[in-house]
This record gives sequence, structure tokens and C-alpha cells, in this order.
Amino acid sequence: MTETMGRRERKKAQTRRALADAAMRLFTERGYDNVGVREVAEEADVAVTTLFKHFPSKEALVFDGDAEREAALVSAVRDRAPGRSVLHALRDHMAENRLKADDAGPEFTAMVELVRESPALQHYMHRMWMRHETALAAAIAEEAGVPAGDVRVAALARFAMESTGILHGREDAERALREIFDLLERGWGAVSR
Repeated sequence: MTETMGRRERKKAQTRRALADAAMRLFTERGYDNVGVREVAEEADVAVTTLFKHFPSKEALVFDGDAEREAALVSAVRDRAPGRSVLHALRDHMAENRLKADDAGPEFTAMVELVRESPALQHYMHRMWMRHETALAAAIAEEAGVPAGDVRVAALARFAMESTGILHGREDAERALREIFDLLERGWGAVSR
């Protein structure tokens, strides 16, 4: 029984990967707005209903790793080493993700271009980002023992999530990330004198 479940899950993952790959190939070649979900399904050799079993919308095809990214972000907080601060764990997680993005090469660059060119993808990304921020705030609140709606936790989650956007074009992005998280940890009073 376990072996069958393993095969079934592998098959689902293969189908999901085939759909995401087909979508990116078509979107990159012809532009996001010029490709329909039916074409993506045909390219991956599946039915449209199968596509929607794996992806809730056309936009979701571009952001294939959405759930995994959110889970990893929350895990960085919840599963950090004993004695390690939430902010240090988040900083290290953000730095690691930045390195992965830098190593992703042309695929990542193509995705960034698609998003830049499509208002629908920009809107979807913003909604996705807000979901991640909300999940992060909930995890931080839980770890800190404060109510989930605590404004300080919401602000911390927002600033932590936005930190990577500030790094673009910086000569030493890793150092800049450390400085941002130092500011978050020590507060503005440690900077302004």
C-alpha cells in the first residue's frame, strides 16, 4: 500500500512539474497574456481539468513553488535551533533563498520578466506575498507568545519580507541583509545618535 501511494504521489509531482514547465516554456515564447490554459494542458498532454486539479489559476502556474516557499518561511521560525533568535533564523533563510535565486539562472530571470510584463501576475504575486507575510506573522506571534494580530509582529513580518527587495543593485547584498536584520533586531535607536 505504501509503495502504491509513493508511486501515486510521484506521478502527481511529475504531472505538476510537466504543467509548470510547459506553462513557462509557452509563456516565455509567446508572452503570458497570449497563452491560454487549454494550450498549457495540451503542451503537457493532460486535460484542462487535470491542470486545475494541480493549479487553482493560470497565474499559479508561474509561481509553482508558492506553498513550499511559505512552508519554508514558517519553518525557518518554528524549527530554528534552540537559542537562535527569530530574526537570525529569518535572516539566514532570506540569505539562502537569495543565493538560490542568484543560482537559478535564466529560468528565474524569465519568470521575473514575465511578472514584470503582466499586471495579472503582479497582482497575483502581491496576493501571494501577503499570504506569506500573514503566515510569517502568525508563526512569529506563536513563538513570541503574543496574540496573532499584534501590530509589532505584523510590522516585523512585513519588514522581514520586504528586506530582499532592498538588496537589488547593492554591491554586497549579504552585508546589506545583515545590516537590515541588525536594524530590525536592535531598532532605530541603535542607528540614530
